[in-house]
Amino acid sequence: MCRFGGATFVAVVEGRGGTGPHREERVIKQYLLSVHMVEGQEPPTPEAMTRIYADVGVFNDELQASDAWVFAGGLHPPDTATVVWNQAGEVLITDGPFAETKEQLGGFWIITAADLDAALAWAAKGSRACRNPVEVRPFQEAPTD
Repeated sequence: MCRFGGATFVAVVEGRGGTGPHREERVIKQYLLSVHMVEGQEPPTPEAMTRIYADVGVFNDELQASDAWVFAGGLHPPDTATVVWNQAGEVLITDGPFAETKEQLGGFWIITAADLDAALAWAAKGSRACRNPVEVRPFQEAPTD
């Protein structure tokens, strides 16, 4: 979703309740779970990486089974990044990460969750699986007219 607008995700639930048929619409909140890597930190051994990949796979399966999964991906190291910046019609392209920092984005999940507490619970499981800090940020909701 672009920060200047975009689609709101709505779930439509139809069914029978105690008072008869009903239709309910709920806005589905989406969250970005960002995995942060610390530059210069000793990388895991190949055996440890195999276990991490397996644990992340189990976590991904759990997200998908619960219908919380939207999308996820791991990223190559920051030195493979290219930054494109268009200012007043001039395009500047530079190699390397945009931010000069020791902590970089290593991967992410986009999930749906009922609220922030539910997203934080997923982040705790993700952090345990990938063995790195996971930052949770909600996507902006579309402005109402």
